[in-house]
Amino acid sequence: MNDAKLYNIIRAPRVSEKTARLQEVSNQYVFEVATDATKADIKVAIEKLFDVKVEAVNVVNVKGKSKAFRFRMGRRADWRKAYVKLAEGQSIDVMATA
Repeated sequence: MNDAKLYNIIRAPRVSEKTARLQEVSNQYVFEVATDATKADIKVAIEKLFDVKVEAVNVVNVKGKSKAFRFRMGRRADWRKAYVKLAEGQSIDVMATA
């Protein structure tokens, strides 16, 4: 897989209080990924981009919210989130890539 394809699969890291706690407690990192990406695709992309060993990948489809935009209802896009568990002793510097 070339780098352009890898960056299409892994869109961006998700940084929040919840994800920071996951990093400390269970060595899991959270990324926004392409809606058509499979667990295998995500695993390969993370391993190649960050040079780490991935133990597990869990994926969540996040539904977009309905919001009022200037007197009419609109809808935010659906997106996909991947929880990536790394092998013991490995880490990713998410702040440097964000």
